[in-house]
Amino acid sequence: MKEHIPVLLAESVGFLAIKPGGIYADLTLGLGGHSREILKALGPGGLLVGFDKDDDAIAAARENIGGSEDRLRIIKSDFRDAPLLLREAGIPALDGFLMDLGVSTMQIKTAERGFGFSSDAPLDMRMDRSSGQTAAELLRDSSEEALADIIYRYGEERWSRAIARRLQIRNLENPVTTTRELAEEVKRAIPARFWPPKTHPATRTFQALRIAVNDELGALSSALTEMVGLLNSGGRAVVLSYHSLEDRIVKKTFNEFARGCDCPPDFPVCVCGKKPVLKVLTGRPVTASEKETRDNPSARSAKLRAAEKL
Repeated sequence: MKEHIPVLLAESVGFLAIKPGGIYADLTLGLGGHSREILKALGPGGLLVGFDKDDDAIAAARENIGGSEDRLRIIKSDFRDAPLLLREAGIPALDGFLMDLGVSTMQIKTAERGFGFSSDAPLDMRMDRSSGQTAAELLRDSSEEALADIIYRYGEERWSRAIARRLQIRNLENPVTTTRELAEEVKRAIPARFWPPKTHPATRTFQALRIAVNDELGALSSALTEMVGLLNSGGRAVVLSYHSLEDRIVKKTFNEFARGCDCPPDFPVCVCGKKPVLKVLTGRPVTASEKETRDNPSARSAKLRAAEKL
């Protein structure tokens, strides 16, 4: 069994309020830690559909979960396509779904995946290594302006222009192709006195490139909206996010579905007829306890939001 500590495990399963015999989806199967607990609560008559586009993660999840083949169906796919694939599989509605966003510890620790900079490796960053553009190719093909926009928008990096300029100059001479090369170039672009005290100066840039390579925010926005439509009345949506960009999308989507009439405030009566679709269950996001953060540093930045279909 692969070593794996799921983030906010008890809280995630608790907010799903699992109905024995129900139908659920884990849109980010990962190593299967959350799915394993969902299956325990489902009982013999339930069904869990797990989605992941990472072959390594799927293999690890099968090993970690084990013995539940009759109640677990795994589909290799980006969760963006989950609503369509569920319908095609004859599953028109769910009693709940879970999304645990971001990159897994296994992906970060596997050097050749190119997600981190603790060791030197090819600059890949693709969740699905069988298709799509690598981070190195993105750096090579992007203009300075486009690259600065990616780093600022997805990394919220104030030095985005300086970083993009340095990378563009470097690529004219000898393109950046490894994680260590990228980390060093970012360090050189940011004056040392402005380096963050507790994190590597390249952290935000690596986050930005990973999000861009995998279109993580676009996938989240479209999938979350469509998945809400698949919930049965009383069904639950639970989402764990790890940075502010993800959390804003989740909060905004839930709040929009929870809001009823959106007529202008000066209208004397409602003419739009819009009714609330969700009830938000987490006014403030749920975060990890001090103990969990000590035991599992991956939980430090996690925020859980949940909602129920009306």
